[in-house]
Amino acid sequence: MFERTAAGSGGVADGVFCDPFHFRDPHVRADLRQLTAHDQVVRETVLATPGVRQVLAATALQIQGYLAGPTAAPIIVVTQCAGGRHRAAATAMALRAVVAGDVEQAAAYGLADAAEEFAERVLVIDLVHRDLDKDVVEH
Repeated sequence: MFERTAAGSGGVADGVFCDPFHFRDPHVRADLRQLTAHDQVVRETVLATPGVRQVLAATALQIQGYLAGPTAAPIIVVTQCAGGRHRAAATAMALRAVVAGDVEQAAAYGLADAAEEFAERVLVIDLVHRDLDKDVVEH
């Protein structure tokens, strides 16, 4: 699982694509611009956007569908946004909690029910934040 910015690609998304462009962008708020998804207020802002939890839950269902298929190939999940520090990273963190079956952590994102579907699975999940620690993108 990794996230990327709109300006570049971090690899090939061959399975699932979760697009947070439609979600609230913390970058537009001066008090959040220099923060990242490591900050709770940024995660809360992104996840408070109407529809974001439904998109993440639907993405989790899509991942379950791929896992049920006949191929054991890796599933690459990509989230993207303009800078990779807010929306992409926050949604990737939330989705990672869900797919890891970490019900407690997923509950912090309002996604405990989705995580319960993965609780019995043993999956290897690599979360790579390509741009989280880069400078703020001015747009």
